[in-house]
Amino acid sequence: MFAVIKTGGRQYRVVPDDVLEITKIAGDVGTIVQLGEVMVVGGDTPVLGVPFVKGASVAAEVLDHKRGPKVISFKKRRRKNSKRKRGYRDEITLIRVTEILTDGKAPSIGPRPKKAKVEKPVDADGETDTKQAKKPAAKKAAAAKTAGKAKAAAKTPAKSEKAPAKKAAAKKPAAKKAEK
Repeated sequence: MFAVIKTGGRQYRVVPDDVLEITKIAGDVGTIVQLGEVMVVGGDTPVLGVPFVKGASVAAEVLDHKRGPKVISFKKRRRKNSKRKRGYRDEITLIRVTEILTDGKAPSIGPRPKKAKVEKPVDADGETDTKQAKKPAAKKAAAAKTAGKAKAAAKTPAKSEKAPAKKAAAKKPAAKKAEK
């Protein structure tokens, strides 16, 4: 089953478990919102709305509120010494469609539970495995730095043996103006 919804002046074709970026709507992260402007409900027998399908809605979970990419509007009028630069970023809501409802039903699916963070295993020393893996790499990087400095020190005496650079040519004096 699919539906065509209208929100923020745009139309979207959605199916359950779709993730969409739409213009900002009210609702906290993790809550279920209902989008009531359903234009088409598709499936075995599609239903077209005039302009909207009565009793149909789409339930969606709010995943995140964020800002879109930077858009720069630059206008220039040539030969008029006139230019204008303005920019903006759209406010975006990230939603996941949970279900498509018909006949005025209420959403039956709640928000998904958040994933628990997995703790890293701890050794007897009280250190995690990732720290031990990073320590040898740091020693290698330090050794590479000292080797690079030694190479640079070996090259510097060769530079001092070169002949000094030529001096810049002297400028000619400015010509005197003839008096009237």
